[in-house]
Amino acid sequence: MSRVPLVNEAAAAGEAKALLANIHGTFGATPNMFRAVANSPAALKSMWGSFGALGGGTIPAQLGEQIAVAVADRNACHYCLAAHTALGRKAGVSAADMAAAQAGESSDPQTAAALRFVLKLVDARGQVGAADVDALRSAGFDDAQIVEIVAHVALNLFTNYVNVAFDVPVDFPSVKLRAAA
Repeated sequence: MSRVPLVNEAAAAGEAKALLANIHGTFGATPNMFRAVANSPAALKSMWGSFGALGGGTIPAQLGEQIAVAVADRNACHYCLAAHTALGRKAGVSAADMAAAQAGESSDPQTAAALRFVLKLVDARGQVGAADVDALRSAGFDDAQIVEIVAHVALNLFTNYVNVAFDVPVDFPSVKLRAAA
């Protein structure tokens, strides 16, 4: 059971109601995570806006979902692991590639470089060095993409922390964690 109420779109007011309606329109349902965050319209606006902004960025959706599952597994976030595995599959990433990404791995060298960086960024709490950033450049990422990779990590930390802290009920097909919390 969630540690905060899951706001029902019908009971929401003002900006939260409008945002939840937009989210519902996008997904065809309102995922529980957004219903939990709707307790704060400002937080919901921030989260939903970040998803929209990064969705229009230069990082492909497939890589964004692979980043999300790597971060979710590292943070033991069952909710985000399930949601982003489903979204990654919908974006065209194979089940095997999503499972590999969950472990921070990929057979594609550029994706592998991104996932290595992402997990180092999470593990080191942002304390990466010039060589880590240069490794992304060597893998073919430009500076805009590198900044977006960090932004994807930050957004996923936000969603992971919401779901773990509030024990938000998972409403996507369950996926088993690989890493220990």
